[in-house]
Amino acid sequence: MPKLDDAALDQLFRTARSYNGYTDEPVTRAEMDAIWEVMKFGPTSANCLPARLVWCESDAAKARLAAHAGGTNGPKILAAPVTVIVGMDMEFYEQLPDLFPPADARSWFTGNDAVIAATAMRNSSLQGAYFIMAARALGLDTGPMSGFDNAAVDAEFFAGTPVRSNFISTLGHGDPSTIFGRLPRPGFGRFNTVL
Repeated sequence: MPKLDDAALDQLFRTARSYNGYTDEPVTRAEMDAIWEVMKFGPTSANCLPARLVWCESDAAKARLAAHAGGTNGPKILAAPVTVIVGMDMEFYEQLPDLFPPADARSWFTGNDAVIAATAMRNSSLQGAYFIMAARALGLDTGPMSGFDNAAVDAEFFAGTPVRSNFISTLGHGDPSTIFGRLPRPGFGRFNTVL
């Protein structure tokens, strides 16, 4: 597989940023669909795909979400073209007969709450990262955040379902005036060990 060129690596990682605000350019339904059509191919354990995304596009939906956000996150949610709730289905294993037909993967999880919780959190987090990278790859920007009341968001958006919120992210075309300088990213030797 050929490696990506510098321009692609910059767009995905090196010069990409998390945005606090966006231009007035809207995010289209076609762009939302395109993000999913890319991110769904990222790997998850036994293809479990536990993430459930809620795309808050309307002013009413954003207001419902912003009411449960802390600090400056509420205004960011209201101002963004779209804010996505990355949820996790705590009954994701019920989909495994369809998503992972090579084995009876459903039986690996049924009745094992600790494994279900760990798998849902780990893999929905991975899918949330794929969402960020897919958005960047498709020319959009994101502002992931965890400063909100998970229980309140779950009651507001997921009542009566097995889905629980993981994190949220604004989505749009980033306004460079809303970001500050790049924070430190240490070299390999600081956080890595080779054995």
